Amino acid sequence: MQTTQHVLFERSEMKDRQLVRKKIREHTADKAKLPILIFPEGTCTNNTSVMMFKKGSFEVGGTIYPVAIKYDPQFGDVFWNSTKYSMMTYIFNVMTSWAIVCNVWYLPPMVKEEEEDSVHFANRVKAVIAARAGMSVLPWDGGLKRKKVKESFKEEQQKKYCQIV
Repeated sequence: MQTTQHVLFERSEMKDRQLVRKKIREHTADKAKLPILIFPEGTCTNNTSVMMFKKGSFEVGGTIYPVAIKYDPQFGDVFWNSTKYSMMTYIFNVMTSWAIVCNVWYLPPMVKEEEEDSVHFANRVKAVIAARAGMSVLPWDGGLKRKKVKESFKEEQQKKYCQIV
């Protein structure tokens, strides 16, 4: 990764996030450089849904070239359920799969609208990707599979449930 132009950072560090935002802005401003490939979910999912996009990559401006990626588990499932399989078991399963089939769709470029904030822009891009790949859109962060759910998120869901009832 050091021989290419990867940008590594610690998401929990505010200074790191600001530095990454600056590096992305500089990179995208230089038309001689290749586009940056970003996975805005920040985690792998099980191929059924698209989870919340991190807003940082949508704050820097510029054109987004969305790509929908969906694996076909017919010959081998590449999703790693880390609560079920160790890394060695996962690697063995992938390496002994008959084939890894992946569908990739390059979608039309998207630009943030004038009155749109980065969260709404991220959600709009996410919806386009999910629709093309035939996946559902989920409003929560993929990190929930590894972390405790925030109290504010629980309260928000409880309020929504109370309004339904």
